[in-house]
Amino acid sequence: MSCDRRLLFLGLLGLGACAATPIETAFLPEFRGFVSLDPVRHSIEQGADMLTHRSRLVGQPWETARLVQALEFLAVEVPNGPRWNVRLPMAQLTIPAARAEWRQGFGIAPEARAQEVIDSLTELRNAFAEQRPAAAPAALRAPLFSPDGQETLNRFADPPALPRTTRAMIDARQELITQSFERRSGRNFIIR
Repeated sequence: MSCDRRLLFLGLLGLGACAATPIETAFLPEFRGFVSLDPVRHSIEQGADMLTHRSRLVGQPWETARLVQALEFLAVEVPNGPRWNVRLPMAQLTIPAARAEWRQGFGIAPEARAQEVIDSLTELRNAFAEQRPAAAPAALRAPLFSPDGQETLNRFADPPALPRTTRAMIDARQELITQSFERRSGRNFIIR
């Protein structure tokens, strides 16, 4: 009988070891400590605006870095966040699906964790904010970025066209607007 219990215990232990890997999480540094601001809503609205007016990003790698930080955050938070995976059903599919496009465009390793990318781009943005632009290429190090350094910084200074990402962000913004309108107007609220 005790052998059966041990076998059952080992089997359950083995099943526990096979459990799914932890869900990836990410946060944006500028939203630490802010309870009233919604980083998802802000990132969608700002990201859609930046991508539809790409010429504003030319020559401003720190702004492009802010865009990529928002995209990386959204690719993790929208499908995994407890609030957004229900409220934005299309965005939870389209934003992560566009991730390969922006990662290829900016030379970000496909297997990189979102928070690693966000942290590295925070270093890049801090270098410019502290008037140390010569230190910015060091934030874009291998194996996270390929090629690393100045060549990748040049991509951030002249961002590539990202049609799939742009479409995903425009659609996500529209989904937010529609969802907000329905909540305010009471549409889809039926009492029987």
